[in-house]
Amino acid sequence: MGEIASKKILFLTGTRADFGKLKSLMQVVKEEPEFDYIIFATGMHMQRTYGYTVLEIEKSGFENIRTFDNHTSEMTMDLSLAKTIEGLSCWVKEEKPDLIVVHGDRIETLAGAIVGSLNNILVAHIEGGELSGTIDELIRHSVTKLSHVHFVSNQEAKKRLMQMGELESSIFEIGSPDIDTMFSESLPDLSLVKRYYDIEFDQYAIAMFHPVTTEVHGIQDHVSNFVTALLDTDRNYVVIYPNNDHGSERILKEYLRLENNSRFRIIPSMRFEYFLSLLKNSDFIIGNSSAGIREAHYYKVPSINIGTRQQNRSTNAEIINCGYSIEDILKSIGETEVVSFPKERFDFGNGDSAGKFLNVIRSEDIWKIEHQKQFRDIS
Repeated sequence: MGEIASKKILFLTGTRADFGKLKSLMQVVKEEPEFDYIIFATGMHMQRTYGYTVLEIEKSGFENIRTFDNHTSEMTMDLSLAKTIEGLSCWVKEEKPDLIVVHGDRIETLAGAIVGSLNNILVAHIEGGELSGTIDELIRHSVTKLSHVHFVSNQEAKKRLMQMGELESSIFEIGSPDIDTMFSESLPDLSLVKRYYDIEFDQYAIAMFHPVTTEVHGIQDHVSNFVTALLDTDRNYVVIYPNNDHGSERILKEYLRLENNSRFRIIPSMRFEYFLSLLKNSDFIIGNSSAGIREAHYYKVPSINIGTRQQNRSTNAEIINCGYSIEDILKSIGETEVVSFPKERFDFGNGDSAGKFLNVIRSEDIWKIEHQKQFRDIS
């Protein structure tokens, strides 16, 4: 393995969630003198409603941050995509990165893959090949076909990419990068988290409910049932705002029913490490966030997954899947008392993703990957 000439890597982040996924990778690149890095922050990071979380990127010690406001309205994801492409394209032509790193399945991710591939820049996709519901599924697989390098969470994801015609030599299994942060020594004490976010509960659950864009016609009933079920219990809840997809305004409007209720603490956004400490010490997590599928299991925290947003994401028996009715949700909350975690299952890596990522990008081989992609038929 030979050493490479200095390379410039652009990380694209549009939400608090994908920043949490990319942070350990950003950090390891930042610490290597053979790499330059740029962070292109857009999407929810730039919206005051959701906490203007670009400040959290700065507080994490990162420099070289470029910002771009891509917001149009929650009902025009296509226009937000177009606006992001235009803004990123201008920065790319100025900064001339050697690699664009994108994560997951957001419209910002798709914009990064389009700009990179059309400007003859290598695109690396983090956590492709996974399954879920809603429009995310279509975006994620589209990004796969626009990307040249794939950093996947597990063997199942790798197999799916190969089914999609991706070359095995371009796929690297590194686990899920957020696991690095989950088991790091940098997590704050719970007492600090509670003081910082003014959380007074001794015991609590976490509630996170995101829009399902392909079911937007039913979102009013779905979120109304969700809020009613939470009100019908006697538990305390830390409620975190949804992402800004189509339908989020209806969720935020329903959350007004929780205001001035001492059992609920509503927070627009939370720093990733602080969220992990909160999750680690919670009674359970409820809603349709991927945190209930992935992070909760590693901490042995019961998870209630409502509806189809995370459909087929995990087969862990410890995850309680339920429908949108009030009765189903209340029944599932009761079942959290008897959830057990009989064995260790590390479906998404062991917390060493950043090191594996660094080993790949320090190799000459990745920089020799052809920009002109080939489709590999399954023999």
